[in-house]
Amino acid sequence: MSRVLVVDAQRRPLHPCTPARARLLLKQGKAAVLRHFPFVLILKETKPVVECPQIRAKIDPGSKTTGMAVVNDTTGEVLWAAELTHRGEEIREALSKRRAARSSRRSRHTRYRKPRFNNRRRSNGWLPPSLLSRRDNVLAWVVRLRKWCPLRALSLEMVKFDTSLMQDATLRGDDYQHGTLESFELRQYVLSKWKHTCAYCGVSGVPLELDHVVPRSRGGSDRESNRVASCCNCNLQKGNRPIEEFLQDRPELLQRIQMRLKAPLADAAAINTLRWTLFERLHATGLKLEVGSGGRTKWNRVSRGLQKTHWLDAAVVGASTPAELHTERVFPWLIKATGRQRRQMVLMDKRGFPRTRPKLQSCVQGFRTGDIVQADVPDGKKSGSYVGRVAVRASGFFNITTKSATIQGVSVRSCTLLHRADGYSYQKGEQCFPPIT
Repeated sequence: MSRVLVVDAQRRPLHPCTPARARLLLKQGKAAVLRHFPFVLILKETKPVVECPQIRAKIDPGSKTTGMAVVNDTTGEVLWAAELTHRGEEIREALSKRRAARSSRRSRHTRYRKPRFNNRRRSNGWLPPSLLSRRDNVLAWVVRLRKWCPLRALSLEMVKFDTSLMQDATLRGDDYQHGTLESFELRQYVLSKWKHTCAYCGVSGVPLELDHVVPRSRGGSDRESNRVASCCNCNLQKGNRPIEEFLQDRPELLQRIQMRLKAPLADAAAINTLRWTLFERLHATGLKLEVGSGGRTKWNRVSRGLQKTHWLDAAVVGASTPAELHTERVFPWLIKATGRQRRQMVLMDKRGFPRTRPKLQSCVQGFRTGDIVQADVPDGKKSGSYVGRVAVRASGFFNITTKSATIQGVSVRSCTLLHRADGYSYQKGEQCFPPIT
């Protein structure tokens, strides 16, 4: 089951406890809430240092969502899990809008910051902001988990598709492409590239096969650039005919498939760009670091009868995965990177002219926009208790956005801070189902 993270009075991480034990500690006054999101307890006394079992943090980095899991290597219990959603696409779109706004100012010859083309230098290891955000999100949560949990090792899915993963290091030539996990690697890559739909008829949600565009009987290779995802019916209809003959009545579809065959997988390209810098940063933490591939991850998950989710993929990363994983009653945290504040001082209309006044103070009487607060309004039209994110106002009357509505004009005197805005939003995920038998 999902455990509760615990630290002692000196904020040294302890072994996570069960929810029942956490409720008992709070009821007896032996612990207090350190953080609400994710939930962390702090004991009111210092505990002696006890050797903890082998606890490992596992990471399955993704272009859009990264899975994380804390696993006890001795018992195979998943102690804590989360799915971290990145905002790389939002950052890329924001930079595109900023680029367009500056270009429009230059074309209108209005006042703007002069371009600095002659003094731009990129340091070693430079990454685009969209990829840098993904890397920093993962590293930030590894640092946080080390503060709240006694981690002994890390496991990282180093590559998504590793067709050279072999059990026999002495293989050479063409045999080097055919390892035990090669079929999992190649199949995952092709299915992801074609978005789990048939390339010929577009059907999805059915078992898919890997079809050779140029049949092997006509000299076609087994490389991924010669494979497409195909349903059984289309694969039988095509047979050993070339794709030009099979799609001679549909020239538009033929052209689209040919253009897409050698196109790289965007998500895989993003992860391949990040993998080494992420590996180097995690290796610098001093923890024992294990790496694995996407093919091994899928093989571990399928062989243990687990469902396909991001955090379950993280739980089975690497060769250290226990033979039996206990995932019952695990509720993963759904964490989404939202950013902290907008750096832009004013918002503009479609013509590039300011349409709002400049931003005012961002901190009012200790509260910032985005903080999670509890407001207890004793009387009036807004009487009641509300928990949600606050939007501060210089007047001292805030807006609180709850799950159902937005309450406006709540006095600062009625607000109690629960959680500081840290650039993420939090939500509890659904309970994990038992393994598939």
